[in-house]
Amino acid sequence: MRQVHITTFGCQMNEKDSQTIARIMASYDYQVTEKVEQADLILVNTCSIRQKAEEKTYSLLGRLKQLKNSNPGLIIGVGGCVAQQEGKRLLERVPHLDLVFGTRLIHQLPDLIEKVRRERSRLSRTEMDPGEPYLNPLPAVPGFFQGVKASVTIMQGCNNYCAYCVVPLVRGPEESRPSQDILSEVKTLAANGVRETLLLGQNVNSFGQNRMGEISFALLLHRLKKIPGLERIRFTTSHPKDLSAELINCFGRIANLCEHIHLPVQSGSNRILRKMNRYYTRETYLEKIVQLREGCPGLAITSDVIVGFPGETDADFEETMDLIRTVQYDDLFSFKYSNRPKTPASNFPDPVPEEEKSRRLNELQAYQKKVTLSKHQAMEGTVQQVLVEGTSKKTTQDWMGRTRTNKIVNFPGPSDLLGKTVPVRIEKAYVHSLKGSLE
Repeated sequence: MRQVHITTFGCQMNEKDSQTIARIMASYDYQVTEKVEQADLILVNTCSIRQKAEEKTYSLLGRLKQLKNSNPGLIIGVGGCVAQQEGKRLLERVPHLDLVFGTRLIHQLPDLIEKVRRERSRLSRTEMDPGEPYLNPLPAVPGFFQGVKASVTIMQGCNNYCAYCVVPLVRGPEESRPSQDILSEVKTLAANGVRETLLLGQNVNSFGQNRMGEISFALLLHRLKKIPGLERIRFTTSHPKDLSAELINCFGRIANLCEHIHLPVQSGSNRILRKMNRYYTRETYLEKIVQLREGCPGLAITSDVIVGFPGETDADFEETMDLIRTVQYDDLFSFKYSNRPKTPASNFPDPVPEEEKSRRLNELQAYQKKVTLSKHQAMEGTVQQVLVEGTSKKTTQDWMGRTRTNKIVNFPGPSDLLGKTVPVRIEKAYVHSLKGSLE
């Protein structure tokens, strides 16, 4: 069998796309290898949501030049958001690159690779045909379903056009998968030992709205709950403007829906939210936080925040900090604003100086670190139900799993715990994880 090495940058959608690529290539007699020097084919799945993520792509491609020089038959391909954004310009910038393929052409990858190999040509394909079957179910590959957790893409693309975001440009317009295909895929996963599924989409809250006769996202969750063997359901990402009362009511009422929601706020300033084109206010966002916690008191809430958006003043930043202090998030993913090609915000005046962005980010992260640690310390002495995912990254002598609120727990135990949900007493809290022992 030929060997393929896949490197992934970016979000969970990209991670899922890489899994899909591995599954497709397996059906064409390609075996995934972790050793890049052994590969006949190297694929880089890229992210362009921020400048730093894009720079990682070019850095890796630069390092791959030596491998290409020593093995001229090696094929190097780039997919994902940088590929969609740059297209043929990538081939011009990286002479040893063979293939550029867009975010909606993953299913054509074997044919594209064969064309490059057969014709010894360099190829760029980034078109976004509406009829492209990128969301269709994949053929079964024997032995492919492995692991305790699995991600399931329920939709692709985005229609929101936030002023700072390239997703609609590189992922295309929003399109939901048929719910029957999703249910069938999750049933197959559960029948093969998967105990937790993560539903993926750029805005899962609007699932079904662009497909005539389709059910809502909340109703999809109610149908998924009936699948035998499926212990846990998670989803990401949610847009606050589409967080309906129907969906809020699912928490605490659907037994296998985990008590965690990721609800990006981006800013606590109404002025900045309008400039970002986010379609909600801090007041409506905070109302939904109250509704979520009233319906499910133990709910863990995480979020995304951007600091240093063009025109953000000290007063705007203080409003963001005030919102963060009010919500008391379980954790935050926070970033400095960076210009992205072809987005409206890239042309906005009044950029925030880089040193001021760093100061604000440091202040925000220092505060959130204290809150997260405090929340974790409050769990010391409690017993949590932990789904065991694998061995700990800290020591292979320990197991690692997650609570229903998505907290990482490391603990020692016997060798037969993989895939089981076990009670663990929390003994020690850290910022990024918990330490415990089996009850």
